[in-house]
Amino acid sequence: MSDRDLKILIVFYSMYGNTARLARAVAEGVGEVEGVKPVLRQVPELIPQHTIDSNPRIKAVKESLRDIPVANVNDLAEADGVIFGTPTRFGNMCSQMKQFIDQTGSLWLEGRLEGKPAGVFTSTSTLHGGQETTIISTMIPLLHHGMIIVGVPYSESRLLDMDFGGGSPYGASAVVGPESEMHPTERDLAIAKTLGRRVAEVAKKLRN
Repeated sequence: MSDRDLKILIVFYSMYGNTARLARAVAEGVGEVEGVKPVLRQVPELIPQHTIDSNPRIKAVKESLRDIPVANVNDLAEADGVIFGTPTRFGNMCSQMKQFIDQTGSLWLEGRLEGKPAGVFTSTSTLHGGQETTIISTMIPLLHHGMIIVGVPYSESRLLDMDFGGGSPYGASAVVGPESEMHPTERDLAIAKTLGRRVAEVAKKLRN
Protein backbone atom coordinates (compact mmCIF):
# COMPACT_ATOMS: atom_id res chain seq x y z
CA MET A 1 0.00 0.00 0.00
CA SER A 2 1.41 3.41 -0.93
CA ASP A 3 1.50 6.55 1.21
CA ARG A 4 -1.33 7.92 -0.92
CA ASP A 5 -3.60 5.24 0.51
CA LEU A 6 -3.16 6.35 4.12
CA LYS A 7 -6.41 7.29 5.88
CA ILE A 8 -6.80 8.89 9.30
CA LEU A 9 -10.27 8.48 10.78
CA ILE A 10 -11.59 11.34 12.92
CA VAL A 11 -14.54 9.87 14.78
CA PHE A 12 -16.45 12.16 17.13
CA TYR A 13 -19.67 13.08 18.89
CA SER A 14 -20.99 16.63 19.14
CA MET A 15 -24.20 17.90 20.71
CA TYR A 16 -23.79 21.67 20.41
CA GLY A 17 -21.24 21.78 17.59
CA ASN A 18 -18.04 22.59 19.46
CA THR A 19 -16.47 19.14 19.35
CA ALA A 20 -17.39 19.11 15.65
CA ARG A 21 -15.47 22.38 15.17
CA LEU A 22 -12.43 20.76 16.75
CA ALA A 23 -12.93 17.68 14.57
CA ARG A 24 -12.85 19.76 11.40
CA ALA A 25 -9.66 21.47 12.58
CA VAL A 26 -8.10 18.08 13.31
CA ALA A 27 -9.06 16.99 9.79
CA GLU A 28 -7.37 20.11 8.37
CA GLY A 29 -4.18 19.17 10.17
CA VAL A 30 -4.31 15.62 8.82
CA GLY A 31 -4.82 16.98 5.31
CA GLU A 32 -1.66 19.07 5.57
CA VAL A 33 0.45 15.89 5.43
CA GLU A 34 1.13 14.80 1.88
CA GLY A 35 -0.41 11.48 0.96
CA VAL A 36 -2.67 11.27 4.01
CA LYS A 37 -6.44 11.69 3.79
CA PRO A 38 -8.72 12.70 6.69
CA VAL A 39 -12.02 10.83 7.04
CA LEU A 40 -14.67 12.39 9.29
CA ARG A 41 -17.29 10.20 10.94
CA GLN A 42 -19.85 10.68 13.73
CA VAL A 43 -20.63 8.03 16.32
CA PRO A 44 -24.30 6.96 16.44
CA GLU A 45 -26.69 9.11 18.46
CA LEU A 46 -28.37 7.71 21.57
CA ILE A 47 -30.67 10.65 22.32
CA PRO A 48 -34.26 9.97 21.14
CA GLN A 49 -35.23 11.88 18.01
CA HIS A 50 -38.19 13.54 19.73
CA THR A 51 -35.81 14.98 22.33
CA ILE A 52 -33.57 16.38 19.59
CA ASP A 53 -36.56 17.82 17.75
CA SER A 54 -37.73 19.59 20.90
CA ASN A 55 -34.41 21.44 21.32
CA PRO A 56 -33.78 23.96 18.51
CA ARG A 57 -30.06 24.27 19.25
CA ILE A 58 -29.36 20.55 19.20
CA LYS A 59 -31.60 20.06 16.16
CA ALA A 60 -29.75 22.77 14.23
CA VAL A 61 -26.38 21.20 15.02
CA LYS A 62 -27.54 17.74 13.98
CA GLU A 63 -28.84 19.14 10.69
CA SER A 64 -25.53 20.93 10.08
CA LEU A 65 -23.65 17.65 10.48
CA ARG A 66 -25.77 15.60 8.08
CA ASP A 67 -22.97 15.62 5.52
CA ILE A 68 -20.79 13.56 7.88
CA PRO A 69 -21.62 9.83 7.77
CA VAL A 70 -22.26 7.77 10.89
CA ALA A 71 -19.35 5.54 11.88
CA ASN A 72 -19.29 1.80 12.31
CA VAL A 73 -16.51 -0.27 13.89
CA ASN A 74 -15.24 -1.42 10.49
CA ASP A 75 -14.21 2.19 9.83
CA LEU A 76 -11.68 1.80 12.65
CA ALA A 77 -10.26 -1.38 11.15
CA GLU A 78 -9.88 0.21 7.72
CA ALA A 79 -8.10 3.33 8.97
CA ASP A 80 -4.34 3.76 9.33
CA GLY A 81 -4.85 5.89 12.43
CA VAL A 82 -7.77 7.12 14.50
CA ILE A 83 -8.45 10.35 16.38
CA PHE A 84 -11.36 10.29 18.82
CA GLY A 85 -13.33 13.40 19.79
CA THR A 86 -15.81 13.55 22.65
CA PRO A 87 -17.38 16.23 24.81
CA THR A 88 -16.69 15.82 28.50
CA ARG A 89 -19.41 14.35 30.69
CA PHE A 90 -18.45 14.68 34.36
CA GLY A 91 -14.78 14.08 33.63
CA ASN A 92 -15.34 11.20 31.22
CA MET A 93 -16.19 10.55 27.58
CA CYS A 94 -19.83 10.90 26.56
CA SER A 95 -22.13 7.87 26.53
CA GLN A 96 -22.34 7.89 22.73
CA MET A 97 -18.57 7.46 22.39
CA LYS A 98 -18.46 4.87 25.17
CA GLN A 99 -21.18 2.82 23.49
CA PHE A 100 -19.30 2.98 20.19
CA ILE A 101 -16.00 1.89 21.71
CA ASP A 102 -17.75 -0.87 23.65
CA GLN A 103 -18.72 -2.43 20.31
CA THR A 104 -15.09 -2.95 19.28
CA GLY A 105 -14.61 -6.27 21.08
CA SER A 106 -14.31 -8.21 17.82
CA LEU A 107 -11.54 -5.87 16.66
CA TRP A 108 -9.74 -6.41 19.96
CA LEU A 109 -9.97 -10.20 19.64
CA GLU A 110 -8.36 -10.03 16.20
CA GLY A 111 -5.84 -7.31 17.07
CA ARG A 112 -7.12 -5.16 14.21
CA LEU A 113 -6.12 -1.86 15.83
CA GLU A 114 -2.71 -2.88 17.15
CA GLY A 115 0.10 -0.58 16.10
CA LYS A 116 -2.14 2.17 14.76
CA PRO A 117 -1.54 5.73 16.02
CA ALA A 118 -4.38 7.33 17.97
CA GLY A 119 -5.16 10.73 19.47
CA VAL A 120 -7.95 12.26 21.52
CA PHE A 121 -9.63 15.66 21.74
CA THR A 122 -12.44 17.04 23.88
CA SER A 123 -14.47 20.08 24.89
CA THR A 124 -15.64 21.04 28.37
CA SER A 125 -18.04 23.55 29.87
CA THR A 126 -15.58 24.98 32.40
CA LEU A 127 -11.84 25.57 32.73
CA HIS A 128 -11.36 22.75 35.24
CA GLY A 129 -14.22 20.65 33.92
CA GLY A 130 -12.30 17.44 33.25
CA GLN A 131 -10.46 18.00 29.96
CA GLU A 132 -7.41 16.01 30.99
CA THR A 133 -9.32 13.25 32.79
CA THR A 134 -11.57 12.80 29.77
CA ILE A 135 -8.65 12.55 27.36
CA ILE A 136 -6.66 10.19 29.58
CA SER A 137 -9.62 7.93 30.38
CA THR A 138 -10.47 7.75 26.68
CA MET A 139 -6.93 6.54 26.05
CA ILE A 140 -7.42 3.48 28.29
CA PRO A 141 -9.45 1.35 25.83
CA LEU A 142 -7.13 2.49 23.02
CA LEU A 143 -4.18 1.07 24.96
CA HIS A 144 -6.12 -2.17 25.43
CA HIS A 145 -6.36 -2.29 21.65
CA GLY A 146 -2.58 -1.86 21.35
CA MET A 147 -2.83 1.53 19.69
CA ILE A 148 0.08 3.98 19.80
CA ILE A 149 -0.95 7.11 21.68
CA VAL A 150 -0.01 10.44 20.11
CA GLY A 151 -0.31 13.72 22.00
CA VAL A 152 0.72 17.31 21.41
CA PRO A 153 4.37 18.14 22.24
CA TYR A 154 5.60 21.45 23.61
CA SER A 155 7.14 22.21 20.24
CA GLU A 156 3.56 23.39 19.70
CA SER A 157 4.36 26.74 21.33
CA ARG A 158 0.72 27.61 21.97
CA LEU A 159 0.75 25.12 24.84
CA LEU A 160 3.03 27.56 26.65
CA ASP A 161 0.58 30.46 26.31
CA MET A 162 -0.87 31.63 29.60
CA ASP A 163 -4.09 32.77 27.94
CA PHE A 164 -7.47 31.21 28.76
CA GLY A 165 -8.08 28.17 26.58
CA GLY A 166 -7.68 24.47 26.06
CA GLY A 167 -4.97 22.16 24.81
CA SER A 168 -2.47 20.01 26.71
CA PRO A 169 0.28 17.46 26.01
CA TYR A 170 -2.47 14.82 26.16
CA GLY A 171 -4.48 16.22 23.27
CA ALA A 172 -6.53 19.10 21.91
CA SER A 173 -9.39 20.65 23.85
CA ALA A 174 -11.59 23.72 24.27
CA VAL A 175 -13.54 25.43 27.04
CA VAL A 176 -16.96 26.36 25.67
CA GLY A 177 -19.01 27.62 28.62
CA PRO A 178 -21.69 26.14 30.92
CA GLU A 179 -24.28 26.23 28.13
CA SER A 180 -21.81 25.60 25.30
CA GLU A 181 -22.39 29.19 24.27
CA MET A 182 -18.71 29.77 23.45
CA HIS A 183 -16.70 28.31 20.59
CA PRO A 184 -13.14 26.94 20.38
CA THR A 185 -10.67 29.80 20.07
CA GLU A 186 -8.22 30.19 17.20
CA ARG A 187 -5.58 28.87 19.60
CA ASP A 188 -7.69 25.78 20.37
CA LEU A 189 -8.25 25.12 16.67
CA ALA A 190 -4.55 25.53 15.91
CA ILE A 191 -3.65 22.96 18.58
CA ALA A 192 -6.30 20.63 17.14
CA LYS A 193 -4.67 20.98 13.72
CA THR A 194 -1.33 20.11 15.29
CA LEU A 195 -2.82 16.95 16.80
CA GLY A 196 -4.20 15.90 13.42
CA ARG A 197 -0.93 16.63 11.67
CA ARG A 198 1.08 14.66 14.25
CA VAL A 199 -1.10 11.56 14.03
CA ALA A 200 -0.84 11.70 10.23
CA GLU A 201 2.94 12.08 10.38
CA VAL A 202 3.29 9.18 12.80
CA ALA A 203 1.06 6.99 10.62
CA LYS A 204 3.25 7.79 7.65
CA LYS A 205 6.45 6.96 9.52
CA LEU A 206 5.00 3.70 10.78
CA ARG A 207 3.99 2.72 7.26
CA ASN A 208 7.43 3.55 5.87
